[in-house]
Amino acid sequence: MAAQKQEKSVIWDWLTTVDHKKLGIMYLIAGTLFFVKAGVMALFMRIQLMYPEMNFLSGQTFNEFITMHGTIMLFLAATPLLFAFMNYVIPLQIGARDVAFPFVNALGFWIFLSGGLLLSMSWFFGGGPDAGWTAYVPLSSRDYGGVGLDFYVLGLQVSGIGTLVSAINFLVTIVNMRAPGMTMMRLPLFVWTSFISSTLILFAFTPLAAGLALLMLDRIFDAQYFIPNMGGNVVLWQHIFWIFGHPEVYILVLPAFGIISEVIPAFSRKRLFGYTAMVFATMIIAFLGFMVWAHHMFTVGMGPVANSIFAIATMTIAVPTGIKIFNWLFTMWGGKITFNTAMLFASSFVPTFVLGGVTGVMLAMAPVDYLYHDTYFVVAHFHYIIVGGIVLALFAGLFYWYPKMFGHMLNETLGKLFFWVFYIGFHLTFFVQHLLGLMGMPRRVYTYLGDQGLDTFNFISTIGTFFMSAGVILLVINVIYSAFKGERVTVADPWDARTLEWAVPTPVPEYNFAQTPQVRSLDPLFYEKIHGDGTMKPAEPVQAIHMPNGSILPLIISIGLFFAGFGFIMMNMENPIMNPWIVAIGGLVITFGAMFVRSVKEDHGYYVPVEQVKADLKKGGN
Repeated sequence: MAAQKQEKSVIWDWLTTVDHKKLGIMYLIAGTLFFVKAGVMALFMRIQLMYPEMNFLSGQTFNEFITMHGTIMLFLAATPLLFAFMNYVIPLQIGARDVAFPFVNALGFWIFLSGGLLLSMSWFFGGGPDAGWTAYVPLSSRDYGGVGLDFYVLGLQVSGIGTLVSAINFLVTIVNMRAPGMTMMRLPLFVWTSFISSTLILFAFTPLAAGLALLMLDRIFDAQYFIPNMGGNVVLWQHIFWIFGHPEVYILVLPAFGIISEVIPAFSRKRLFGYTAMVFATMIIAFLGFMVWAHHMFTVGMGPVANSIFAIATMTIAVPTGIKIFNWLFTMWGGKITFNTAMLFASSFVPTFVLGGVTGVMLAMAPVDYLYHDTYFVVAHFHYIIVGGIVLALFAGLFYWYPKMFGHMLNETLGKLFFWVFYIGFHLTFFVQHLLGLMGMPRRVYTYLGDQGLDTFNFISTIGTFFMSAGVILLVINVIYSAFKGERVTVADPWDARTLEWAVPTPVPEYNFAQTPQVRSLDPLFYEKIHGDGTMKPAEPVQAIHMPNGSILPLIISIGLFFAGFGFIMMNMENPIMNPWIVAIGGLVITFGAMFVRSVKEDHGYYVPVEQVKADLKKGGN
């Protein structure tokens, strides 16, 4: 038998943890910090656009903010916040003790974080990237883009590795680690959407990694993939970027759909309407998501045939999405609805997302897109998808799973106030941007002339941003207040919910389930409440539980990658502090050295003794 668990200091424990629950909380904290950072940039940009010809930000700073705002929100805020819930909840929902590869799980987090910090370092070395979050060449080529773009390329390359390995880990976990009786068609919808989203990451992040590698070769090593007078092609970058960029939207929105599909049934007191249709609709969305990337490029000049094909494919995606919308509505129809904060966010998600989808179908019409393209209409459209879709779902998930993650409720009064302030601010900010776009206001401009009919709507839009900021501050106050004064949760299932994560005690023991549960139906916990005695039946006797040891190696590997990336960036700096090759090769030596140690050092984990498991069972039940 392997050794017992070693006692460690708190900081060392969190730095070396491979526990999916702690990593979920770390993703939540890191994602929130990046979310706030990008939100402050958005606020500053809206202040600059509050009145005509404002001088709050310079044009250069505005360009850097607009680039970093989009990049951080998509790669370093939305993705890790969704990964936080995926990490914490998926093993609990499928009846597993951890993910398939706990070490790789920690590795994914630390690599993501080091990539995000590398990107953020650009502010201290001559300013952030300034070519827009899409980094179109030639704006992002060496001739036009400063060293900030090298931070963009290498920061995203590093953090993308972390996202990729985490996605592979989720795929293996969901295929291999399910409890007995948990067939694929009994998986909770959140697990299904995370599974399909992880598949998309596998196929979408690879072309992004290739494109970033080519751009790095162009910028640092004098290659000419995107330089027309050397035989390169700038449109090639757009294709590579968008064949990642459009599936990326679905990578983010599918898990959000999953969260909504957990929250709405729980607070409507009904099972999800049309479960099978929901699963297949998700698959169809994922499949079609790879068929539509060039709708971002209608004005590039691909010709009427290509434009028509992509327009039709784009409109087709509305069909499976429509199926989902009706299924959520039918789930609420006739249910005993509890309108707490989580349900307010989940139910408001539906109409808001529909509005974003409708403008999406408008943009899908190639001829009309010539009018909308690069105006604020597009900005309004994708914020209705990303804020009105993904962010509202994240807030719903936060209020729903918070008692399980932290052992206390968030305050409902503050929560509802937060919902109304944020939701009203969101519509004030972005609804009028549709109208600004139709009036012809171009996106990504840092100022505009007065008396063109744009003044009032820009002012309203900025006021909305202040509302949203106030909402987020209310959420922070709520989190701090609840930590000290919030209602403590000692029961396993405070919401009277339906899925397996509510069958484990609160706080969740490190091994999740003392005995692996036997799953007898979809919504397994609800099934046992109706047909059993309300507790899950065990599929195994009480026995010693094998657990993985923590490791500092993931952190060391990610530090190595940080320095390797920084070394490559230094090659484009005017006068670097030291030889860039030393930094780059040194970083790679650290990374591969740590990987070598991991390969040769045998680590058999440890066992939680039977006595402790029995004591925990007596204390908390399963």
